[in-house]
Amino acid sequence: MYVQSRIGGKTMDELVALAQRIADDYDDTGLGELLATLGRSGVDGELKNLIFAADGPKPRIVLRDALNNDIEIVENEDFCLVYNRPLLEQGLTWRQLVHWWADKTKRPVDDERGVGHDLFARLERSLDNDAERLILRTYARLYGAAGYDMPALIPQVYLHYDPYTKHELAPQLSPLTRQRMDFLLLFPRRARVVIELDGRHHYADDQGRADPERYAVMVAEDRNLRLAGYEVYRFGGQELTDRARATSTLTDFFDALLARHGIPLTPSAAPPPFGF
Repeated sequence: MYVQSRIGGKTMDELVALAQRIADDYDDTGLGELLATLGRSGVDGELKNLIFAADGPKPRIVLRDALNNDIEIVENEDFCLVYNRPLLEQGLTWRQLVHWWADKTKRPVDDERGVGHDLFARLERSLDNDAERLILRTYARLYGAAGYDMPALIPQVYLHYDPYTKHELAPQLSPLTRQRMDFLLLFPRRARVVIELDGRHHYADDQGRADPERYAVMVAEDRNLRLAGYEVYRFGGQELTDRARATSTLTDFFDALLARHGIPLTPSAAPPPFGF
């Protein structure tokens, strides 16, 4: 009766997330086998360091506590954002990100709309081109009306980190592949979705000639991410050159993606976060 009173009102996603934590903590074989029948639920391990929206020089990061993987940015901290709160069962939503930004910028949290506009402007500054801005703005327009509890589309997220630049490394070494992801969505059940925009530099050399080796490195890294539990979706730059067609393509994609992860698109009485 006690257990039923504690879990009786939880949704299936919440129950699965709770069961996953119990299986991780207590190594329960029977529970693990039951969870396995549901298929992969996402990326193993807990989110600890979310560094994103870099709009300037690369941050210099040190391990403040190597045993606990606690990091500290000791240089260029002003050019990136660091979300330092625990990831909840529902992933990372716009509301959580906006409330974090309100605390960080010392703004009143009850002014969600104003804080949201300010945060959106800061995220846009980290984007490299109009196609990336179109992806972010299309997402904000389509799902702003559904309210602040929609998953946040997070730009320019550090995935791997190499403290050295290409010029600082020895000639026989190369920097880590794909140090940053173009966009990341953190869904319930530890699901992590990577969205990449491929320009010419993803498959051609500096002279614009086809570069099979560069392309092979990219797809190999995609395989590694998928095996780790990430979903990876790529858009070719050519797909987003026509604005009207690109908006339709992105709309269909986000509709299907959110439906796949069981995210409802019911309209909200709350004003859109970014005024779209």
